[in-house]
Amino acid sequence: MRITKLLALLVAGIASGLLIAHAQLDTPLDGKGAAIFFRGEAEIDVFKQGALLFSDRQYTAAECPDWLANKKFLRNEIDRDDIRIVSEGTLTILTPEPDHPKATTQARALEAQGFVWIRKPEKFQLFGKEPFNLTRIYQKEVKKGDRLRLAKWSVVLGFDSAEQRNPVIKPWNENSGEQLYNGIVLPEEWPPETIDPKNTAPMPVPYLDHPPAVIPIDLGRQLFVDDFLIENSTLKRVCHMPRKYEGNPILKPETELEINAPHSAVAAPKSGGVWWDPRENIFKMWYEAGWLNTICYATSTDGLQWKRPNLDIRSGTNQVLPLDLRPDSWTVVPDWEAGVWTMRMQPPGTPQPGVCMTSIDGIHWENRVLTGDAGDRSTHFYNPFRKKWVHSIRAGFSGRGRARNYWESDDFLGSSIWHPGEPVIWLAADRDDPPDPEIGDVAQLYNFDAVPYESIMLGMFEIHRGPANEKCVEAGLPKITELNLAYSRDGFHWHRPDRRTHIPAERRDVWDRGYVQSIGNICTIQGDKLWLYYIGFQGNTNKANGGGIYDRGATGVAFLRRDGFVSMNADTKPGTLTTRPVSFSGSHLFVNTESQQGELRVEVLDKSGKTMLVSEPLTTDSTIEQVRWQGSGDLGQLANQSVRFRFTLSQGALYAFWVSKDQSGRSDGYVAGGGPGYTGATDTVGRAALRNARFIVR
Repeated sequence: MRITKLLALLVAGIASGLLIAHAQLDTPLDGKGAAIFFRGEAEIDVFKQGALLFSDRQYTAAECPDWLANKKFLRNEIDRDDIRIVSEGTLTILTPEPDHPKATTQARALEAQGFVWIRKPEKFQLFGKEPFNLTRIYQKEVKKGDRLRLAKWSVVLGFDSAEQRNPVIKPWNENSGEQLYNGIVLPEEWPPETIDPKNTAPMPVPYLDHPPAVIPIDLGRQLFVDDFLIENSTLKRVCHMPRKYEGNPILKPETELEINAPHSAVAAPKSGGVWWDPRENIFKMWYEAGWLNTICYATSTDGLQWKRPNLDIRSGTNQVLPLDLRPDSWTVVPDWEAGVWTMRMQPPGTPQPGVCMTSIDGIHWENRVLTGDAGDRSTHFYNPFRKKWVHSIRAGFSGRGRARNYWESDDFLGSSIWHPGEPVIWLAADRDDPPDPEIGDVAQLYNFDAVPYESIMLGMFEIHRGPANEKCVEAGLPKITELNLAYSRDGFHWHRPDRRTHIPAERRDVWDRGYVQSIGNICTIQGDKLWLYYIGFQGNTNKANGGGIYDRGATGVAFLRRDGFVSMNADTKPGTLTTRPVSFSGSHLFVNTESQQGELRVEVLDKSGKTMLVSEPLTTDSTIEQVRWQGSGDLGQLANQSVRFRFTLSQGALYAFWVSKDQSGRSDGYVAGGGPGYTGATDTVGRAALRNARFIVR
């Protein structure tokens, strides 16, 4: 390799102690070009002035440095390149230079992966006449097996040969990858890279079309949010809506940090977290104090009245964020196995690394490491069914606006660094999210949070309705975002059976006028109710053309029956629901039912459909009710066999069923943010938790 000059610029990663070398060369690298495979529908052409650069844009090369002339390049879609190296050699990438504020560039991504900036010419006009399309040239000697995934506005050239090789997608029922707790078998390549960002159809949920032959149900209450468990039914599926607490807001700006004068006043988690800590028997909340100001901490015994303890991070305040950090978005999630709290914090501004930290007490944060680059409102959650930490990363899909990319890791601190372009395409609003009738803008996915609840992952889509930020700034009013529930059994594919808004923006001059957002734990549990915490903004028209859009942010709560997302209902005419074949190791069947005006009966069927057990009728309204069997029948004698349950219901609703280890009614499923009476991440206490509610919701 001939090198005339090498300048090494060492850039310290924020708060991490990591160093990244940004190398620059005056002359190009010598040597043969690499051989590559590419994914997608790219064409191979030669680079020259006037060449069409992208397959989905009419941009042509305005200039062509002499040494790049007639090199092979990939004419791909503008949004993404996915390259695998077949044999080592030199690879050249063109991308707009990063110094212009309007530039969309992959310069940072390339430098992070060891590409060298070739400085002669220092930059040239790739297309158009705008200064933000002035372009840098990067090169690297790549090795066989390397993979390069780049986002918008990059051109790959200088390779020796290129061949299209798209992944072979097997039918879902032929999967041979990881087998989950519920019998679902994943594809070998995971997470899947099959999501088309241009496709506005609802996300396919393949395990619903190809359920396991026998579904294990040992883990958690079994919910009817989809047809995964249902072989046939004449009952009617009904989706239910949370009810906002009349005493909202439960936390509003009051302290100096929260009022944040002369800027915008906020006291709201903005994902953050509200978790029950069984070690101290209190609720803990991490919330934003002042718009983009800092993170504070509050505690409560009942989930409604919150105390702000004086802490030692900033004397005389309840601040917990280290003084050298400033948040845009964050989540706090317990690592129950390690006995620590985890925080992923995204600083404000353009895409950049987030910061991951841990804390023993949720107050003093240490062990900082960086994530890969991410935009604002990026968050994280834990999927205990697969023991994966998942980063929900802000993205943008062409024509669809805000969306989400996905990154998973085994170790929260040790595997959170990714190269830009590596997180896979994931979630977006779709054509079943219609434009707001008054605003008219295309719906976008502003944020996404998730938490384990019983036997599923429970998600919350924050749907952005509009208007555009500039209109909201002009009026001093918050943008309209609203919340819609979603459900997943593999943690990646999300089923959304009810597109109504579950927690709406009020769109009038009250505390939750707009900008309604979820909290990272989605809900807590008190007695027979789910508590869904959320945040809202009132805005401030007195600060029009200023910070009024983000002023007067506060926190509230809404209530829903335990497991009450969806029920299977019958009127006076009895209906039935028969499950698919299931297996279990417990011996006591429990149900969540509202059948006080009618009755619920249960039969257990063998493989041939023969009835083996018949229950006594249930006439009750209970979120945890044991099923008793006629005669001397015992469900335990059928443990580890394949059976079906047939529920016959009249004038009532069935919300969930589960087989418990003992007569406590414990489900051993996950309890989201937890609540009084629960001892950790899962329900090991059953009925006992009903007696521990600190506030009874009527």
